[in-house]
Amino acid sequence: MSVLALSLALIFGGCFDEKKDNHTLIKFELGGKYGFLDERGEILVKPIYNSIGDFYDGLAVVCAIDKCGYMDTNGKVIIPFEYDYAWGFRDGLAGVKKNNKYGFIDKTGKVVIPFEYDDAARGDFSDGLIRVKKNNKYGFIDKTGKVVIPFEYDDVGDFSDGLIRVKKNNKLGYIDKGGKVIIPFEYDDLDVLNENNKYNFIAKKYGEMFIIDKNGKINKLKIFDDAYFSGVSTIKFSDGLIRVKKNNKYGFIDKSGKVVIPFEYYSAWDFSEGLAGVEKNNKYGFIDKTGKVVIPFEYDYARGFSDGLAGVEKNNKWGYIDKTGNVVIPFEYNVAWDFSDGLAGVRKMVALLYDKYGFIDKTGKVVIPFEYDGAGSFSEGLASVKKNNKYGFIDKSGKIVIPFEYDDAWGFRDGLARVEKNNKYGFIDKTGNNKYGFIDKTGKAIVPFEFDDASDFSEGVAFVKKYGKWMMIDSQFNFITEE
Repeated sequence: MSVLALSLALIFGGCFDEKKDNHTLIKFELGGKYGFLDERGEILVKPIYNSIGDFYDGLAVVCAIDKCGYMDTNGKVIIPFEYDYAWGFRDGLAGVKKNNKYGFIDKTGKVVIPFEYDDAARGDFSDGLIRVKKNNKYGFIDKTGKVVIPFEYDDVGDFSDGLIRVKKNNKLGYIDKGGKVIIPFEYDDLDVLNENNKYNFIAKKYGEMFIIDKNGKINKLKIFDDAYFSGVSTIKFSDGLIRVKKNNKYGFIDKSGKVVIPFEYYSAWDFSEGLAGVEKNNKYGFIDKTGKVVIPFEYDYARGFSDGLAGVEKNNKWGYIDKTGNVVIPFEYNVAWDFSDGLAGVRKMVALLYDKYGFIDKTGKVVIPFEYDGAGSFSEGLASVKKNNKYGFIDKSGKIVIPFEYDDAWGFRDGLARVEKNNKYGFIDKTGNNKYGFIDKTGKAIVPFEFDDASDFSEGVAFVKKYGKWMMIDSQFNFITEE
């Protein structure tokens, strides 16, 4: 019997990874269990597994109850269910966890690297090495298990072009794949500034930001008070420029550290669609990437451009302008968010009593009426909205897709949205079954609301906090790290 006749949701994907195998099997979920369909839509593997991963090197991780093993593309179990956790195969090896220790096996299930590590990186051996943790310190081993870089670091990243950022005694530095120190351990924040082989680094020390070269030499002509990071010690470029601060004024530098736009603005936003909002003499305008003023300083506040329009405030009202500075949507709103998917959330007085949110299109036409107490931007076709002190999700027609039952809600990313319920965080998909913390775009429950805090998903992974500790999970809700 075709599974298409059943009432279920097909689950395509998992972690978005270009290295995963192409095959004709399709994961599906039924009654909270997972299986595989063949290319005709027939059940090849019955839905009896708690989770199923993507295929790598011809094998997929499958977990039943509390143990994991590996299955081939014919649905045959190749490596038995004996691991507490397991990763996909890369380059012939897979990391697995057993009796609370990590090791590596080959595709026959043979142990190649013994179970002796407290943690191990998920994914490829980068430059032939992979990071592992032992006795609360990180080091690197090769594919034979030989220790190449000793266990002496408090935290480490991944290799990129032969270099890796590491932390020691609460300070950051860079080493090469032989373990040689390239940048000394003396910085509070540190990252690669340019992306070619002639490395410069941006670093933070004693509260100041500055440029250093690959020999650790400080360029004293380019010292900044602050720089803008998109994540933990990750420099945020916008259109190839970084927003930096010096002597309480903002400017922009390029990837070589050269000052492109002088330090003359009291505040500044990142570049978006070729323009950046900046403040001067208590008014906002927009500059291009050469620093030329494109839109004059006449606004009380300004947001970045999105979908060709920017929200700006004038005389306590918000409207929208285009990139020439022409007013496209009049100044009549109390709040105006960025456009996303062709719509923008705006707030307006209703019946002379209450401010309510609705959504307008790029002509200013009201598409979704003003009836919400709060609203986010549309993301992946849905927007979070607030009503009667609870959050739910609507589609672009205004239809309620996920009911109003959450204390807080964020936008969808990678098919999942972060939500809060009863002071606990989780993620939802899009199905509408709202009993658990992680849900898909229909609202369907994935895992219980059990986390004290959580980040959004990005590139297939998210961070969650439980019992005072942060952990990484993948989009199949397997724990990747437990720190």
